[in-house]
Amino acid sequence: MTTPASEWFMLTPAGALHAFARAEPGESELALQALLTGDRALDAAAWSERAPQAPALVAQAIQEGWVQVLHRPLQGPDAKLDDFLQHVIASLSGERRAVLASEGGFCLGRSVAALMREGCAGRRDRAKLRVCACLGRSGIDQDEADALSAAAADYSDFAARQARRGWSGAKGLVSFHVDADFLLPTFSFVPLWVDGAGYWLIVAGEPLLNNPALVELLWGVKAAGTRFAVPAGL
Repeated sequence: MTTPASEWFMLTPAGALHAFARAEPGESELALQALLTGDRALDAAAWSERAPQAPALVAQAIQEGWVQVLHRPLQGPDAKLDDFLQHVIASLSGERRAVLASEGGFCLGRSVAALMREGCAGRRDRAKLRVCACLGRSGIDQDEADALSAAAADYSDFAARQARRGWSGAKGLVSFHVDADFLLPTFSFVPLWVDGAGYWLIVAGEPLLNNPALVELLWGVKAAGTRFAVPAGL
């Protein structure tokens, strides 16, 4: 991989969806994920250091639209901000209503405004303990966020059963419609995997996934490490 020293690489939204779509990513997906391991965009040397497969992958990744070339280094998100999830996930929904849930049904964040007054309480539903780390509100209240998180967990179980039966198609994105013309979904569920942890991005209305905010979301969660993880033993 021979590139000018003044070039840096970053995932596109399509590349982020491709790289983080599977629980067990292949070598090329891991190489793409490596682009989100620094506090800013990586140049060729830094990318190759983190992912030895990068030199062989870069041409294909650019051609496929998974990676874009930058002419200045892009600074990573500040995952220390308490309202990080609120602002990022809201922009991925045409209605600015979204939830980030763990594969097991924990509500990790929802795009809601002024929730800090309410506080956040754990709830029991179908023998599962859910802990909320709610960061604001723009249309999704606590009960709806819990219900959507539970639905995501149930759908994860359904997808796993279908995979064991030989059909892996259920592991992809899924949308639910009320309108018989299927013009716009009411909610779309987007599975994402970061460092072995499963997440569901749940967006209301038109999903705006071709958005740099998706890359920022995954970069922030990956950089934060265990900050958004479900507490051990729950």
